[in-house]
Amino acid sequence: MTELSFRFATLADVPRLRTLVESAYRGASAKRGWTHEADLLDGDRTSDDELASLIADPDKRVLLAEDANGALAGSVNATNLGNGRAYMGMLCVDPELQSDGLGRALIAAIEAVAVREFAASVMEMTVVDARPELIAYYERRGYVRTPEVRPFPLPIAVPFAMAVLERAIG
Repeated sequence: MTELSFRFATLADVPRLRTLVESAYRGASAKRGWTHEADLLDGDRTSDDELASLIADPDKRVLLAEDANGALAGSVNATNLGNGRAYMGMLCVDPELQSDGLGRALIAAIEAVAVREFAASVMEMTVVDARPELIAYYERRGYVRTPEVRPFPLPIAVPFAMAVLERAIG
């Protein structure tokens, strides 16, 4: 893994953050990596408004990973759920940089943020249940699949749901 620095996103980061998220999750560029949803879903993964809301919300933190030249390599966010719980979402790594340890580093960094900023002791997340290889990746990071399954968060008919995983942190 190349030398990276981590920082919180600002509203000025929205355009390039959106480009990263879309390239990692959807479309032909996402298929260069292995963590995409491009075979399951079409269209945009997020919007400028959604990202701006994440960044502006005091109960959320959006963490960016940048290389020495300031290029955006990855991102992840955490939401304070209260009662010692946080939610990790939208973990993405530039498809050209996947399988190099950046995902692991982002997970560790956002867990530390959740402990420090939200006093969290448990991190939860959801993963499309049609992606067993992605669930296995998180299980190798210490996450455990719970019995809970949530509906897909968009009002569209899909043949899959969201598996809930969690892990003790801190």
